[in-house]
Amino acid sequence: MSDPIGFQCADHSTCMTTLLAQAEAHCSAVGLRLTPVRRRTLEILLAEHRALGAYDVLALLSAEGLGSQPPVAYRALDFLVKAGFAHKIEALNAYTACVHPGEDHTPTFLICRACQTVAEADTGLSKGRLGDAARAAGFVIERTVVEATGLCPDCVQKAA
Repeated sequence: MSDPIGFQCADHSTCMTTLLAQAEAHCSAVGLRLTPVRRRTLEILLAEHRALGAYDVLALLSAEGLGSQPPVAYRALDFLVKAGFAHKIEALNAYTACVHPGEDHTPTFLICRACQTVAEADTGLSKGRLGDAARAAGFVIERTVVEATGLCPDCVQKAA
């Protein structure tokens, strides 16, 4: 990927193709099933580059004849999160595709409050002040959720 931290990738088609191929390979390697609904849900998240709620995803799945009941979207999103192909953005109660699928990483999310575009950056648990504080306290960090809200470059430019 040319810019995994940025708000936009240089070649969206290659970005989507690469991440879908990584998801398929990971599923094959660990014995998971990337069903048509799960795959389409991942494609929807990859296409948007912003956080989507479960009902946003459900509306798109329903329009394509892939199910119209909420459990369809929730099950697909749950699978994608557990498999490491998507993340839940707690502040928005929404989901975004992972730009490091199948990798053990600690994401930090930069969320545009205007357009809800989400950029993912990788921050290690042992890095920075939080890691230093945890080590000093003898605490072992198992999970963090870091979400920063602000304006993306496009929205900053529009506001200027």
